[in-house]
Amino acid sequence: MNRRGFLGSAVGGAFVTAGVLGSARPLAALVRSGTEEPTVSGFASACREGRTSSLALTRHYLGRIAALDRRGPRLRAVLETNPRALEIAAALDAERLKSGPRGPLHGVPVLIKDNIETADRMMTTAGSLALEGWYAPTDAPLVARLRAAGAVILGKSNLSEWANFRSTQSSSGWSGRGGQTLNPYALDRSPSGSSSGSAVAVAADLCLVAVGTETNGSIVSPASVNGIVGIKPTVGLVSRGGVVPISHSQDTPGPLARTVRDAAILLGAIAGPDPDDAASREVGARFIADYTRFLDADGLRGARLGIARKFFADNAPLNRFLDGCVATLVRAGAVIVDPADLPAHGAASAPSFEVLLYEFKADLNSYLARLPPGMPVHTLAELIRFNDTHAARELVLFDQELLRKAEAKGGLEEVAYLEARAASLDASRVHGIDAALAEHRLDALVTLTSGPAWLIDPVNGDADTGGCSTPPAVAGYPHVTVPAGMHRGLPVGLSFFGAAFAEPTLLRLAAGFEHAANARAAPRFSATV
Repeated sequence: MNRRGFLGSAVGGAFVTAGVLGSARPLAALVRSGTEEPTVSGFASACREGRTSSLALTRHYLGRIAALDRRGPRLRAVLETNPRALEIAAALDAERLKSGPRGPLHGVPVLIKDNIETADRMMTTAGSLALEGWYAPTDAPLVARLRAAGAVILGKSNLSEWANFRSTQSSSGWSGRGGQTLNPYALDRSPSGSSSGSAVAVAADLCLVAVGTETNGSIVSPASVNGIVGIKPTVGLVSRGGVVPISHSQDTPGPLARTVRDAAILLGAIAGPDPDDAASREVGARFIADYTRFLDADGLRGARLGIARKFFADNAPLNRFLDGCVATLVRAGAVIVDPADLPAHGAASAPSFEVLLYEFKADLNSYLARLPPGMPVHTLAELIRFNDTHAARELVLFDQELLRKAEAKGGLEEVAYLEARAASLDASRVHGIDAALAEHRLDALVTLTSGPAWLIDPVNGDADTGGCSTPPAVAGYPHVTVPAGMHRGLPVGLSFFGAAFAEPTLLRLAAGFEHAANARAAPRFSATV
């Protein structure tokens, strides 16, 4: 399938009109042939040639958000926009004319997941009504890096409330503050979580790129079901400072984009040392400022890839879909080991869940304790009471049993926590990814990222369509997903994951697959499949 830009086209049907979207020229200027969607590199070229500007593009995206997110299909991907966005864009345009661009993100509008602090007049709430009114006084370090790179912080994106760590029956993409985010490929389907709004905004072209966060699947799963690229970096490569936490062992911000190159550009901008983040300190000298130098359209040639079959062993249609992806890898020159499953497949899930319960209590209490005295919650226990008091709005769809389970845990010195952490690392690293890579002499492990998006079900919550996110998430290892095509009318992504700090290798492989498969298709905002 060819990638298709849809500005000014019939895509969106009755939801989009030329009058509502206004000027198509700023975005159309990024696309010479009309066969590709706008990119960060295309925007830089268009600015260099005087065909568009950051002010024009920012104004355009604000118009798209008004037309598609607030009205029309009402995607609910964006919680709020930056009241200074146009002012910042204009200043960056003036700077470009005077002294040239700071880099590839100069003037690029970026959306930030609403569990990441921004110092503009926008709240940071993790989607919860309990944090309404919390305006962080400083940027999270990753946001500061984006501003230094010249990005325009366009707004804050919706998410699964508390990064989807509240209930086992949650509806991904729902928050008390923002309501239910919708999947732009079929509006009755889940956007997956927790970086739902960031992924939907990128897929629907409400921004060029966005930042999400992941503890287990929250970047790669929404990227997969929304037909875009997602990178879950090695834990510590991107600072977690100023990010509402779940787990210091697994949390990491990461890029969401429509192309591997755009995702690599964004990763280079947000990765960097943070002396206040223990995981960042462990990275040492392994930070890289420019990941685009590893991209190669022929990047699959000679690569040795293991196909992890067990993740979808019981799903014959998805196994056939994976067979098609493997055929593409072979045509592009990869050497395939099939199957190449993790020796301890599935063994990390139970102990890692225990780890999350313990760390969520400890880490969230530390975060909430920083809030000013006027805020209604400063501990997990107070948050639980707040939700009970405001049950008509906060607990209207699902409960908060995960918060209660976490509150019942003790401290991080408890033997139960320490044993669970050791068991989860053994299953995900020693007898997991590391073992599979070594046994088969692999560059990376490959499988489908997830199944296609499930129906939004506010009664029973999310359905399980399978996924491979747990081993790299628990190990803290990198994971990249790339659009692999459409399965029965819905996007599915292909995953590449490997050892710690293997981002250069994974991005080379992902770029090779992207070139060979050419599988991204723009959404059409259909009511159903």
